[in-house]
Amino acid sequence: MTNTILGMLGGRQLKPTVILLSSTVLMLTWRYFGSPEFYLQWISPRLMLWGNSATTAAVYSFAACLLLLGVVPALIVKLIFRERLADYGVQIGILKYTVRSFLVLGPMFVLAAYMASKCPAILAQYPINESAGGSSAMFGFHACTYMLFYLGWEFHFRGFLQFGLRDAMGSTNAVLVQVMASVLLHIGKPAVETYGAILGGILWGILAFRTRSLLSGLLQHALLGIALDWFICYW
Repeated sequence: MTNTILGMLGGRQLKPTVILLSSTVLMLTWRYFGSPEFYLQWISPRLMLWGNSATTAAVYSFAACLLLLGVVPALIVKLIFRERLADYGVQIGILKYTVRSFLVLGPMFVLAAYMASKCPAILAQYPINESAGGSSAMFGFHACTYMLFYLGWEFHFRGFLQFGLRDAMGSTNAVLVQVMASVLLHIGKPAVETYGAILGGILWGILAFRTRSLLSGLLQHALLGIALDWFICYW
């Protein structure tokens, strides 16, 4: 048994083993200790921006996502694997495909956001920053800080997991593994969002390989989330 485990940690299996194990730990850590609920229960008495606990809770969760799902995996890529972040989609890639996909799919995601903004289950969950609709300036701040979340999320699933597992598992299975992981992290969200995450994960995973970049999925995912919050706050 010991020899089997040691064998898995050597040779070609080392990289996928590190990716899968570290991803599991980082996702759980963000879910339990990077959530707005954790901030409100344990940190808010000692740290609060502008006396607004709702805004601070959201910023805390977004920043924790960037750190745990984005920065830490990027350090693993650079310091442990000794590889380029560009090989994990952190590059412009094939820009014409990114622009084309955004122009075609962007309006569809705006429409989807508008339709979702009428769903009671979605309204009970969003916006994560409950003060986002307080003013135009507050919504702009919310949108900017929300990008921290999307940067961490897209790098972790479409970059670290998907690009990282491609050689060991093949393109199709690498996409499906990141879809499974990202969808499981949606548990507790409205069912329509969780099932929708399957389609979104597959789409943005394929686009990441097609464009050789995370940019396409990042822009579309962020557009969907920010448009949803805008419709909820102002429509």
